[in-house]
Amino acid sequence: MDIKRVAIDAVNETIVMTVVHMDYKGQVAKRINEKMPLATVKGFRKGQVPKDLVEKQYGKAIKQEEVKKVVDLALERFVQSERLNLLGTPLAKENENFDWDAEELTFEYEIGLVPNFEIDLEAKNNIVKYIVTADDKLIDGQVERIQKQFGKAIPQDKVEADSDLTGTFSNEEKGINNTTTIAVSTFNKAAADKFIGKKVGDVVTVSTKGLFADDHQLMDYLKVSHDDVHGLDIEVNFTIEAINGAELAELNQELFDKLFGEGKVASLEDLKSKIKEDAEAQFAQQADQKLLLDVQDFLIESTKFDLPAEFLKKWLQTVGEKKLSAEEAEVEYARSEKGLRFQLIEGKAMAQSNIQITFEDLKAFTTNAIRQQMAQFGQTNPTDEEVQGIVARVLSNQDEVKRLSEQVVAEKLLEVFKEKANPTTKEVTYEEFIAASYGE
Repeated sequence: MDIKRVAIDAVNETIVMTVVHMDYKGQVAKRINEKMPLATVKGFRKGQVPKDLVEKQYGKAIKQEEVKKVVDLALERFVQSERLNLLGTPLAKENENFDWDAEELTFEYEIGLVPNFEIDLEAKNNIVKYIVTADDKLIDGQVERIQKQFGKAIPQDKVEADSDLTGTFSNEEKGINNTTTIAVSTFNKAAADKFIGKKVGDVVTVSTKGLFADDHQLMDYLKVSHDDVHGLDIEVNFTIEAINGAELAELNQELFDKLFGEGKVASLEDLKSKIKEDAEAQFAQQADQKLLLDVQDFLIESTKFDLPAEFLKKWLQTVGEKKLSAEEAEVEYARSEKGLRFQLIEGKAMAQSNIQITFEDLKAFTTNAIRQQMAQFGQTNPTDEEVQGIVARVLSNQDEVKRLSEQVVAEKLLEVFKEKANPTTKEVTYEEFIAASYGE
């Protein structure tokens, strides 16, 4: 057998394989001999069919099967021996006039190669690392929400300025149908005034334009996507299902202990300090996620390399349970190209920074994630035995291991990016951070 690579360009090649009779004749003969006792041909007893008739009836199919085995194995070994770093898998070139009776059988496979490129993690950039602070407005609002949540709801006959409403926002054309609870004070003044004096069962129609101080609240209360938030100017109906006032909970030790555990918070100042601490820890995670995305975008934009695009589009048509048309593959490639580019950049960054993921890294990350999740549900002091039991179950699931490994990689890369990308640090409020995150 002769096998060679033919370069087309830096990321596209063809593997050409020439198979001769000696490569497969022994296995074909063995298969024919095995077939003879089982062969059935009209006019002959089973097992008594002459060999030339067996070859005539079954030989072509057996030859094709054995040649395919030889080719598949040789292709696999060749890719390994040549240390080819492939994108996708080899694609056989179709040949409608292929002659199975030829002395030499030639097979061609298209391959797409991972491009060679360099990345500069320390390149000049405009990336910002946000330090998000919880200001007094946010903290006071959270204190009031706590008092409402743990206070006593008082049913009201009609809507007042300080009422909380439970009801359903709807707009059939836009597919909006979301039941929620909202304070009248959350609306802008014009919309809030429409609700005053209304009763259960009444329907109030409001415009989404300027309905809230922050348009992103439409995502929370109407469940519209972020893409639909900007410039959304439609009318929605709100059907009132319940009206409640609130007797605010007293900020006392009993409430503090209920929220945070015995003795951990002892005053309003402690409560505000705790709210600030927890909020800023959460904001730090969001800021890190934005930093990671901003670095990804910068590296994708600044790191130039070619991909075997046409090969990958053809390859996309062949993988998966549902075969794609050329048009569908074009759409899928456009959707996934950015992710593929960063996947390659990420691999290069890991190699350059000598980042490796050990089982201990994965176990520690999972343990921390489990403890955080348990704390959210009020289990603030689980035993090590309880936590490690959950960790063991999680890490026995391969899908979870893959998902968590990706998060560990992202975390390690983030630390590298913070160090080498040298982003500009900027302190902002949460409202300013949201504006920066959504480009507004």
